[in-house]
Amino acid sequence: MISRIASDHMSRTLGQPIIIENIVGAGGTTASTRAARASPDGYSIEMGHMGTHAASVALYPNLAYKPDVDFAPIGLVAGTPVLILARKDFPPKDLKEFVTYMKANVDKLNMAHAGVGSVSFTTCLLLNSILAVKPTSIPFNGTGPALTALISGQVDYMCDQIVNVVQQVQAGQIKGYAVGTPERNPALPNVPTSNEAGLPAFQAQAWNALFAPKDTPQPIVDKLTDALDKALDDEQTRKRLLELGSVLPGKAERGQQALASLVKSEIERWTPIIKAAGPTN
Repeated sequence: MISRIASDHMSRTLGQPIIIENIVGAGGTTASTRAARASPDGYSIEMGHMGTHAASVALYPNLAYKPDVDFAPIGLVAGTPVLILARKDFPPKDLKEFVTYMKANVDKLNMAHAGVGSVSFTTCLLLNSILAVKPTSIPFNGTGPALTALISGQVDYMCDQIVNVVQQVQAGQIKGYAVGTPERNPALPNVPTSNEAGLPAFQAQAWNALFAPKDTPQPIVDKLTDALDKALDDEQTRKRLLELGSVLPGKAERGQQALASLVKSEIERWTPIIKAAGPTN
């Protein structure tokens, strides 16, 4: 959804259409591998995220690319707070009850995710580590199927980016226990922060950013960065992203160098968390 909103304005600036191709598999790393190997001509770029360009380094020892080496950063598009979610008839009524229930019933519970390395997997790994529990992990081929299983009650809980679940939480199709950011999100103002809900250690905000293959000529990367910058300055584009619950980066956070620094710092943050959690499959 973020890709489509951003590309809508960028295509007008660039004067040609941008085709969105959803490539699932291995928590998004299949798509990143393909993007890293694409021709460095500016015509194949990727909307990467915290999972593909940070957590993947620790999760996949034989990862086919290096996130901080094999890409030319274009720019940060949006931050996406992560929610702790559960099926609508899950017994706990708030996060404190959720924690107690998890610890007492962990052998009976299952967690949905969009594949090892995905944001939904990594952030729930953080949650499970904080609670010192290891429920049954149920992988799906993407966030959509995982969320569908949660809505239908086939799985018990999951963690996911707010942009994927705003409508479902608002409609009462699933429960939203907490958002892993210091402040509540305007898109779901009734969902407390993890700090308010009693689990301050759960701080989880994913991000989405554009990358080109390394060796893409700098003038081309600059042109793409400029198109993204114009999109993020556009009032209608900003409105659409904010309605999804996105957190929009300021000018200083958007650029190529800022994104390169973010990738390095996120790799440093998530690697010890993932390694401390032990085996992931």
